[in-house]
Amino acid sequence: MTCEMRVRNYSEKTIARYISVIARLSKHFNLSPGIITTAQLKDYAYFLIQEQRVSVSTINQLISAWKILQVDVLGNDWENFRLKRPRREKKIPVVLSQSEAASLINTPRNFKHRAILCLAYVSGLRLSEVLSLKLADIDSGRKLIRVIRGKGNKSREVNIPDQLIAQLREYYRYYHPKSFLFESLAPGKPYSATSFRNIINQAAVKAGIKKKLSPHVLRHSFATHMLERGLNLKQLQLMLGHNSLKTTSIYLHLANPDLSKLPNLLDNPE
Repeated sequence: MTCEMRVRNYSEKTIARYISVIARLSKHFNLSPGIITTAQLKDYAYFLIQEQRVSVSTINQLISAWKILQVDVLGNDWENFRLKRPRREKKIPVVLSQSEAASLINTPRNFKHRAILCLAYVSGLRLSEVLSLKLADIDSGRKLIRVIRGKGNKSREVNIPDQLIAQLREYYRYYHPKSFLFESLAPGKPYSATSFRNIINQAAVKAGIKKKLSPHVLRHSFATHMLERGLNLKQLQLMLGHNSLKTTSIYLHLANPDLSKLPNLLDNPE
């Protein structure tokens, strides 16, 4: 199964996740995954939902891994092993106002903490993409960040403002990272996701922000604020690295329009 996914150019992170999913399924029944039935898979999915309260995305990962096993590895007809995917719960993402975002990224006294928050917000990168950035990925001459093999193994370029470039230059002069842009205390090792989350939570407390924050809230806020400032949806899709415009369109519902430009329906028609 690992070989099949590598041949198909899946990312190592996805490969590890799918192998782990199938391994847990196998352990649950104490059976080789090749002889587990679709009925057993349904029972396992029900167990995960009812007993372990897993998310819809976890069940979708299970189904995706199951499909690779059955179709691509074992050569079975998917129609005989298909499991319908659960309906996604449509949650409204948490978004900061532009003033809250400015307050959050400027609150930390630690210059490294301010730099990583600022980059995450003004670039809209995913947490894993921020932590994977190498020094060579910052093209200050063209004012952009190269995201190498982001989600879905796709690469893209994201424009960044002059202020961030200046901030990153000052950050580099002070910290001198060896390989990754943001490194842990061990030189050459990437900054941890846990540390990044702690920075956001601590900054939120100091800034007096009561919303429940996570690194992904910065990405949601970036997308919403870019639309509010006039960026069109297609450009935003490319910057975020979304496959579908439909995924990006959720931010249309979050962006606050300029209400001063809306017609007043109570005015007398001419």
